[in-house]
Amino acid sequence: MVRLIILCLFAFVKLTCFAQSEQKVKWQYHIVSKGNNIFEVRLTATIDKGWHLYSHQQSSDAIALPTTIQFSKNPIVELKGEMKEEGTLIDNIDPATRTKSRYFSGQVVFVQKILRKKNILTVVNGDIEFMVCDDRQCLPPSTVKFQVKIP
Repeated sequence: MVRLIILCLFAFVKLTCFAQSEQKVKWQYHIVSKGNNIFEVRLTATIDKGWHLYSHQQSSDAIALPTTIQFSKNPIVELKGEMKEEGTLIDNIDPATRTKSRYFSGQVVFVQKILRKKNILTVVNGDIEFMVCDDRQCLPPSTVKFQVKIP
């Protein structure tokens, strides 16, 4: 019985920690037409004051968990080029570990160009995995799903 109570308590604490990461970052998703069936998927992260979100590009010695964005397969859509980030990128060296990290505070927009192969309504969706930290702590990684319609 004691084991069951401890297990339930651990599960509750773990779920609460994951929910905290999502509360520190608000995500918005939209699509912008660039003409000729080229679109930009724009994933905007608004980060609470005092917190930061890691770039998807980290140096080889970084211990920070980079933000990763995975697009679900869609035969009508083709990713074009590399993911870009729009925001003020901060390069940091952690004095304790002497490792480099790259992050954003305030807001960052992750931008992926796509080509729609057929002129029909379709959906682009996927997952964003991210971690937020402040000057004292990092919260456990969180994953959110996104979905945008291409008109």
